[in-house]
Amino acid sequence: MGALDGRVAIITGAASGIGREYARLFSREGASVVAVDLHAPEALVAELVDAGGRALAVGGDVSSWDDAHRFVSATVDAFGDLHVVVNNAGGGPLALMSNMTEQQWDDQIRVNLKGNFCCTRAAVDYWLGRRDASHEVKASVINTTSGAGLFGNPESSAYGAAKAGAAAFTVIAALELRGSGIRVNAVAPAARTPTSGEGTDDVVARFMRAPDDPSEFDQWHPGNISPIVGYLATADCPITGEVFHARGGVVGHFEGWTIGGTLEIGRRWTIAEIAEQLPAVLAAAPSRDNAGGAAYASLRNALRTDRLGPDEAGPA
Repeated sequence: MGALDGRVAIITGAASGIGREYARLFSREGASVVAVDLHAPEALVAELVDAGGRALAVGGDVSSWDDAHRFVSATVDAFGDLHVVVNNAGGGPLALMSNMTEQQWDDQIRVNLKGNFCCTRAAVDYWLGRRDASHEVKASVINTTSGAGLFGNPESSAYGAAKAGAAAFTVIAALELRGSGIRVNAVAPAARTPTSGEGTDDVVARFMRAPDDPSEFDQWHPGNISPIVGYLATADCPITGEVFHARGGVVGHFEGWTIGGTLEIGRRWTIAEIAEQLPAVLAAAPSRDNAGGAAYASLRNALRTDRLGPDEAGPA
């Protein structure tokens, strides 16, 4: 008996990389999978069906309101219900902010942030309708955020802003949907995928390359992300409104923006007083250099040094 027996899941960006690994795990665990990508991922669905699974391939744009609702309708028509949406689709070319065009910015925000909203909104419409009709709802949305936004990476001003927005969207949507039977969480994956430059000589691709020894644990394999997403998709998982990091054998919990050191005074501050006292607050703050573990921090530092040079890379 699989952990996802009887669950019906939409997985976007399913044609390759992390999304394809999600679809494979969900299918092995008993879920019916609707694999969504810009072009319907028929090869993946054939693989899942040949292995005994139930799957449907659907093509479309996750950032299209109409397409997102069509994904939900196709799912319900094929499998009779919907329980899970994994908003994995995203990516796009990276560029320094000073070189970025307006269209590049808009494209990144559209696919990486609006895509989460459109697909979530379409599913929530369906689930709230089910609830209004007195059906039990045990639904789960898993959005995709990124360390590029939560930590900050060069060449990621638009991508990172969208992914940080996806994390904020997750927390707020979960708050608004409490008590509805709809849970919303997010995962920030770190893995080897086509969007990480897989197969190129890029610094990230070199850092994430598979080990030469096939018996060695491949900590950057995209399949390593699937178990936390599979758990968040289970019917009895109680978690909502949380953001997680996943990489290799690591699952980490993001604690969000927190207020650390503070300056307090019983009147309005002056500029001179803040200039004098604020540096000490920042100096006392804990270092973020090793956030997410040593391997992940090393990757971020290598990327910053490669893109910005050693003098401009700064702390992680």
